[in-house]
Formats: sequence, structure tokens, C-alpha cells
Amino acid sequence: MSGGHRAGDAAGTEDLDGCVVGVGCCRDADPAEIIGLVRQTLAGAGITERRVRALATAELRAREPGILAAAEELGVPLRCYPVRTLATVEVPHPSATTDTALGTPSVAEAAALLGAGEPYGDAAELLVPKRKSAPAGRPSTATCAVAQRAPAALLRHHGDAEVRSSPAGPHGGTEGARGPESSGDEDSDGSGSGGSGGSALGGSGLTDLAVNVRSGTPPAWLVERLTASLAGLAAYPDGRAARRAVARRHGLAQEQVLLTAGAAEAFVLLARTLRARRAAVVHPQFTEPEAALRDAGTPVSRVLLREHDGFRLGAVPVPEDADLVVVGNPTNPTSVLHPAAELARLAAPGRTLVVDEAFIDAVPGEAESLVPLLGRLPGRLVVLRSLTKTWGLAGLRIGYVLSDPRTVELLGTGQPLWPVSSPALVAAQACSTPEALAEAEAAARTTAAHREHLLRGLGGLTRLRPARVAARAPFVLVHHPDAPRLRALLRERGFAVRRADTFPGLGREWLRLAVRDPATSDRLLHALAELEAREG
Repeated sequence: MSGGHRAGDAAGTEDLDGCVVGVGCCRDADPAEIIGLVRQTLAGAGITERRVRALATAELRAREPGILAAAEELGVPLRCYPVRTLATVEVPHPSATTDTALGTPSVAEAAALLGAGEPYGDAAELLVPKRKSAPAGRPSTATCAVAQRAPAALLRHHGDAEVRSSPAGPHGGTEGARGPESSGDEDSDGSGSGGSGGSALGGSGLTDLAVNVRSGTPPAWLVERLTASLAGLAAYPDGRAARRAVARRHGLAQEQVLLTAGAAEAFVLLARTLRARRAAVVHPQFTEPEAALRDAGTPVSRVLLREHDGFRLGAVPVPEDADLVVVGNPTNPTSVLHPAAELARLAAPGRTLVVDEAFIDAVPGEAESLVPLLGRLPGRLVVLRSLTKTWGLAGLRIGYVLSDPRTVELLGTGQPLWPVSSPALVAAQACSTPEALAEAEAAARTTAAHREHLLRGLGGLTRLRPARVAARAPFVLVHHPDAPRLRALLRERGFAVRRADTFPGLGREWLRLAVRDPATSDRLLHALAELEAREG
């Protein structure tokens, strides 16, 4: 099964268009039987695993190895409901036997329908009615059903712009890439619409703290350059000037640069052309790299970092036999900036180390970037960059790969002809000038100051707390014992925030908040303080 799913994300398309797999099982059911049933159910209905946003079941089955394994295989959170809650859901295929034994007529259908309607209590519909496993020579021990939001609910949420992209396009990831949760540059983050002070989600009146893109972008000078480029659309794209500009910006040879249609294309190229024997992906992070690897048939191991270690490398070892390792820096959604020296220790002969630096230009001085180490580490080093976050260009699809010439040439063989459009090439060139780099640096320093203001305010709250990390990205990870409810209450008060349980290694208690100007943060902090006071 494909393991990490979308963003990649919040108002994210995984929340709305995604589906939920409901599973019921006997005690001590065979994990292989449950996993096989889920896989067959999805494949038989033509549903890609990328569309799944959660696996749902009854609380009394929450610790069944097969249930846990199925959620892990899908790379999605496990949602568990009390049997008495499941019993209130009307299901089309009730079972008297199940009702007598458990107190609900169908765990699979009821859990799928409940999960699909979250978090706003929307109506849901079954995409796949309850199916039973069919083990050879013995009775079935598992059932599976799939549900999604009802069409009316989907239209309502899309209509109020919950998942609209910002003018700059970001959204994830949730990331979000192929339909969420993408991070790096495809995070299923919800939406945004530019404008200073935190973008308001188009038409909904919501202030968007879910998106991870700098507000007020793209800047006017960049819009003018892009608009002027439209006059040359009759000609085929010529990427040579943009490639030279990016190489010059990083002090590299032109042969070390590959321009791509966003970081998402780079992940697919890496997965399909390098053909790793075994990959390791460091989580929590943007899930699109893992999804691309699994789609290419590469076995993937997850290296799950924990908060008690500050979500830092070192506490959890990377498998020694992994010949491809992927890590984000700074990492979405933890906001951790790993020291370059720690990342360098992951390099090894025969191994490809991929560092996703989609947010590094939001760090003053681009501190801890591995670009200066290209050609100086054992094995193969690949650094990915994006123009999405600082410049607000997710809809334009422009990013690039930095590596050794041989790797760049190999990755390029996987691209179609003219993979990057002429306007995107203009953006790459324009954003690599000294003037643009100076603007990005100033924005990074402003973001750092605004982040500290937000963190100071969060420190005064009781139930909500920032993750115990040294945050360095343009967002912060926060913990709350009832995050889904808090997210809904904040929405009622005009704020959209990003759920974080779609990132492997994080549970329902986590949310991600975009860093905005102090006035916007103060409004959020006031709303949070009011909610805490109301709850006593």
C-alpha cells in the first residue's frame, strides 16, 4: 500500500474529497487478512490509496494488530469510536449477529460514515458497502467499507473556499499534491489568498493560518515579470537562461541544476529513475516523497522522530541498508531545522541522501543548507528547492534539483519534453537575482520576529502549547488535548488552522499554525484565550 498520504494538507482537499476506510474485525484477527481485505476493497472499487485520509473502527478494536498495521500501511491516522456512537449511525447492511455481539449493526459501515463526515458533522455516503474477507477454509474475521462526504457537503465546503488555493496557489498536504498532504511545495494546507495580516479564505471570511506561504505574495514586481512573459507563449520554452541563473545563485555549475515542475515532480523523478532497493523517510514530514516512492514500488521504512527528543535526528537510527534517505529541512510540520552536520552524517557510500529544502529560504541566511556540501559527502547528495513558499507560486509549478552532474542528467531522462513552462522559467530567473535574494532574506528575518511574537503569546496559554522544539520555519506545531474540537471552534471564530494528524508520527492532538504579522497573531491569541476562559 502507498504509505504517506497527502499532505501533504486544515482546509485541505484530503479533508473534503478524500475517503475513509471503515474496518471491523474479530478479536485477534489475522493482520494479513485485514490488510489484504483493505487492499482488495480499494483496488476493486478503483480507489487509489492516495485518496484515503483515515482508517476508522470501534474503540474496542483500537489495539488490534491488524487494524494498526492497516493504518500504518496506508500512512493515515486511525479514528476510533465508542460502540454506542457507532450504534447511532444508520447503515444500509446491518448484521443482527454483529449487533448482538457488539451493540452496533456494522462497525465497518458505521465507522466509515462517521469518519467521512468529520470534522464538521457532514452527511456521508458509502462508496463501497461492507465487504467480508474470504480466507481459504475458514470463516471471515474482518469487514471493510469505504465512505466519503456526500456531494452536497463537498459542494458546500468547496463553495466556501475551504480548499481553495491562494492566488499564489499553495493550499498543501497535505499535502496537496495529488490531492493532499503534500508539504514541501504541495502541502495540503488548506488555502490562502495573499494579503497582509493573514489571508482570508476567499469568500468565507476566514483568516488562513493553515497555508504555509508568505502572505502578500507574489509581489507586484514578480507579477509584472510573469505578465510580460505571456507575450512569448507562442515559442517553446527555453530553460537555459533560468538554469544558468539558478546555478549562479548557488555558486554551482549549470550541469548541477535541473528545473522541475515543482518539487512534486522531483520526488517522482527520484523514485522512478534512481530505483532504490530500500528507502527510509524521516517523519513527521511532507508525505509526498514517501507516496512517490511507494508508487514506484520501492519498499519504504519510516524513521519516526518524537517530541521528547525535540523531533531531532539521532535518537532514532536510520536503517543501515537504506540506499535512499529523505529528510526535510526545515521540516514540515515540526518547524525543526536540523544542523547540517547531523544531516551530513546520514550520507554514506552507495546511498542517496535527499534533503527537501522547500522552506530553507524562510530561514535567515539559509542556515544549515546542505548546498555547500554538494560534492563533499560520500554517496549521492540531492537537494530540492521550491519557489512556492517565499514567492507564492504553487500554481505556476516551479522548483529545482541541485546535485552532481551525473545525477542531474539521470533525473532529466525521466522528464517529458519542455517540462517547465515559459512563465515558470521567467520566475526561476527573476527569483534568483541579487535583488530578489535580498528581499527573501528580509522576509525571512521578519518572519523570524513574527514567529517569536506568536510563540510568546502561545506560552501564556494553558491547554494549548507549542511543540517542544526550536521552531525555525514559517509555521509552528502546537499540541492541544482536543485539537479537532479546537479547530472547529476556531473556525467558528474566523480562523482556519491546519490539522497535523495526517503527518505520520503525529496524532489528533496536533495542529499547525502559520506565522503571520503580530496583529493577526494577537487576534488568534485573543480567540484562544477566550476559549480557554470559557472552558474554565
